[in-house]
Amino acid sequence: MNFLRGVMGGPSAGPQPSGADTIQKLCDRVASSTLLDDRRDAVRALKALSKKYRLEVGIQAMEHLVHVLQTDRSDSEIIGYALDTLYNVISNDLEEEEQEENSPKQGDDLGSQFTEIFIKQPENVTLLLTLVEEFDFHVRWPGVKLLTSLLKQQGPQVQQIILVSPMGVSRLMDLLADSREVIRNDGVLLLQQLTKSNAAIQKIVAFENAFERLLDIVTEEGNSDGGIVVEDCLLLLQNLLKNNNSNQNFFKEGSYIQRMKPWFEVGDDNCGWSAQKVTNLHLMLQLVRVLVSPTNPPGATTSCQKAMFHCGLLQQLCTILMATGVPADILTETINTVSEVIRGCQMNQDYFASVNAPSNPPRPAIVVLLMSMVNERQPFVLRCAVLYCFQCFLYKNHKGQGEIVSTLLPSTIDATGSSVSAGQLLCGGLFSTDSLSNWCAAVALAHALQENAALKEQLLRVQLATSIGNPPVSLLQQCTNILSQGDKIDRRGSKVQTRVGLLMLLCTWLSNCSIAVTHFLHNPANVPFLTGQIAENLGEEEQLVQGLCALLLGISIYYNDNSLENYRKEKLKQLIEKRIGRENFVEKLGFISKHELYSRAAQKPQPGFSSPEHMMFDHEFTKLVKELEGVISKAIYKSSEEDKKEEEVKKTLEQHDNIVTHYKKVIREQDQELEELKQQVSTLKSQNEQLQVTVTQQVSQIQQHKDQYNLLKVQLGKDTQHHNSHGDTLQVNGIQLEEVSKLREELEDWRNRHEQLQGQLKEKDAVIENLKSLQLEMGTEQSSQPSSSGGVEHGAELQKELELLRTQIKLQAAEILKLQTENQKLQAMNSAVDPTSGASVAVASRSSEKEGRLLQELQSEVKVLSEEKALLQQQLDSSSSTVAILQDEKSKLQQEVAEAKKEQDDLLVLLADQDQKLSALRSKLKDLGMPVEDEDDIESGDQADEDEDGDEEEQD
Repeated sequence: MNFLRGVMGGPSAGPQPSGADTIQKLCDRVASSTLLDDRRDAVRALKALSKKYRLEVGIQAMEHLVHVLQTDRSDSEIIGYALDTLYNVISNDLEEEEQEENSPKQGDDLGSQFTEIFIKQPENVTLLLTLVEEFDFHVRWPGVKLLTSLLKQQGPQVQQIILVSPMGVSRLMDLLADSREVIRNDGVLLLQQLTKSNAAIQKIVAFENAFERLLDIVTEEGNSDGGIVVEDCLLLLQNLLKNNNSNQNFFKEGSYIQRMKPWFEVGDDNCGWSAQKVTNLHLMLQLVRVLVSPTNPPGATTSCQKAMFHCGLLQQLCTILMATGVPADILTETINTVSEVIRGCQMNQDYFASVNAPSNPPRPAIVVLLMSMVNERQPFVLRCAVLYCFQCFLYKNHKGQGEIVSTLLPSTIDATGSSVSAGQLLCGGLFSTDSLSNWCAAVALAHALQENAALKEQLLRVQLATSIGNPPVSLLQQCTNILSQGDKIDRRGSKVQTRVGLLMLLCTWLSNCSIAVTHFLHNPANVPFLTGQIAENLGEEEQLVQGLCALLLGISIYYNDNSLENYRKEKLKQLIEKRIGRENFVEKLGFISKHELYSRAAQKPQPGFSSPEHMMFDHEFTKLVKELEGVISKAIYKSSEEDKKEEEVKKTLEQHDNIVTHYKKVIREQDQELEELKQQVSTLKSQNEQLQVTVTQQVSQIQQHKDQYNLLKVQLGKDTQHHNSHGDTLQVNGIQLEEVSKLREELEDWRNRHEQLQGQLKEKDAVIENLKSLQLEMGTEQSSQPSSSGGVEHGAELQKELELLRTQIKLQAAEILKLQTENQKLQAMNSAVDPTSGASVAVASRSSEKEGRLLQELQSEVKVLSEEKALLQQQLDSSSSTVAILQDEKSKLQQEVAEAKKEQDDLLVLLADQDQKLSALRSKLKDLGMPVEDEDDIESGDQADEDEDGDEEEQD
């Protein structure tokens, strides 16, 4: 009530509005009337007055209207009037013709205050959620509008009430499935307000199948060609996905990224786009960027980038990028979107490098974009977008960095000049008279060198022809020349911007590259220029340049390898102490991080500059400053001994890094070998499975043939028993004669094989005889070892071949037995045939005679083969015993030789020691003046003693 008194007492004293009494009477009728029609008419009248007398209706009627919502649920008409009245009171969407100059602010205050009164009782919001469930259009639609207005006025409080309400969010999700487009569209607006800055509600809405429903609505409305409804759906999708990792992962896992591809299908004729289409496409591009934003977790961003490549979304964006007639703001946003889709993803970066513009001749998309970046006639926002795209292309892309730098090297530059390379465009921008082009080209070239020491060394080889007749100068020297002559060159734009860009390039180039530092210090003009810049007292605009000069000089000290005598670390520190002062140097170095533009650039990777004058710092360069500022400040105060210790530590760390790199390489190679072996094992397994299947098939086929053969034999037996006709008998005997001829052919084959085996056996006998002769000839140590080893090897080979012969003989014996059994069966079948005519008896007798001879021949062959088998077995046993004897003799001889060598070595050692002792004693005796016999006399005396000993032994 205090609030109501405050609101009523707010306006200046004066006569009450003419409708105040009417509103009071209407409120009394709503509260006291017993007839529903009377109450309905009173609420209808309040609705009519609520827009003009918003304050009075809100103060006097709100409580009565809420009571109507609670008690008159059965009548949809009065509920609809009450909801409309409350909406008019709470909503700030006043009619334009009724607005006064100061009314918007007053309306905002009124709406917020009436909303606070309404939600003070949470049951009111719960009641409203229940009414929204009603299908009646006159209840549901005003309820949706009222709830949307409450969320606009007091969003967090209403969100909390809905969140704790049972099934509160789920009830509102049903609005998207309503067949009436008005309610569905307003439901989208309601969910927009509901999901703002509330991650819990965003997750609930997402898991209530919101993505599927919203994407269906966008497709039904015509994608980018749709109307305002598509825009509302896209805004709701942004609310659900932005800064919500859970929903982003759910969106990706649900394969909803693939459904975004049709959004970006544009035709050849891109003229005359409507404002709504431009807005829709702009929101669609922003939605893609939400999924691949650099602020998202790296793993989630990478997975979304890969999904966009595999579904063709990146290819579709590149098509828009290279299309003609696309509006400038859409083209700029497309460049930014492509930038973040390829950022840090090698697969996408490689694809982008292969994209060509539809020109004649075709040019790489990177070259076309760089041409726009260094063209001062292009819009500033577009140039910033191209720079961001180039930075994202090179981010963690050593391959792309190498390709860009290679276009600057002398061996790869196109001598004909028919095509422009990326390196030539960067050099052209770096040395143009437009300061913005200077800055962009310097930053782009710095990104080509980021965290790549090898390319920093390669870039030192780049030579530039400054003018005709003058010798070429290096790129590093040209940069320092322009830096020192910056004030003398007439430029468009800020001169400070050009110098800042060049200094950022030089700092990036020299950091962590001692060779580049040496080249920089080799020019005697560079150090005096830097010290002069730092020592001067300049204005605020030049303080930034002073700080960067201090950073460059500090890098030259920190990464100095002391290869130049005049510019060793200690001498440069002394120079700073004399000309600048250490405290002053550190103070100037701190100007960088204290600058406002530095703080802005450090926030996010995308260059977000409001105007060209604010374009000073690059995001990656702010990381470098943060890394080196403290290190350089410490290095300035360090003594030479501390520097030496630090260098030793660095060398030790480098050695450790090299060892780690070596082991990583070894592990990588072993992993590759392991993968190859795994692949071989898998192939062998597959081959083995195939072979097993083949064997199984062959076994089944053999079994089928055997069954068929047995069936034929059974049928043949039945025919001979039951049919005694002459034709049948001839047929049976004909079959027997064919089988006998087959048996003869097989017998001939076995004979040929037997002869071959006998020949092989004779050869083996000859080899065994040679081995025996070699064994007898073994006498000396040198000849015994090779012969015995050769015998062992031949014995092993013989043993293998004899085993093969033995198996072949067994197979032959089995085949012969099989032939015998089949012959006996045939003979029995032949005997079972009843001779009914003279011709059949003659044929039977002839066949029986032939079969008898065949049996005799087979029996003789079997006897011969069995005898030969016994002989082969005996020879095999003798050869195996010979091999065993040879092996024993070989081992004994080797042991004897080893023992003899060992004894000989021991004797030689003893003799050497004895000779040393004798020589030492002789020298001592000579020193004492004693007569000493020569070694020759001693040897002759020893020989005579040995002869006498020999004679005595003979006499004994």
